[in-house]
Amino acid sequence: MIIKDYTIAAPEGMHARPATALVRLARQFQSTISMKKGAKEVKMNSLLNVLSMGVKGGEVVTVSLDGTDEAGCGGGVRSIF
Repeated sequence: MIIKDYTIAAPEGMHARPATALVRLARQFQSTISMKKGAKEVKMNSLLNVLSMGVKGGEVVTVSLDGTDEAGCGGGVRSIF
């Protein structure tokens, strides 16, 4: 399992375009990719899940990668954040 914290640099926060990129990336791998903010955690396999987090600019989210190909998807997640 890989766990990494990311600060959302975009002032508008996590809007539809980067959320769509994350969902597309998550669907390419067998690993479970989750995002957590505060007490709420969602799987990143659904656009509605990601947008429901309501992540604003400057907030910190924790991304968890768990599965057989977690190392491969870590680079892709880093490139989006």
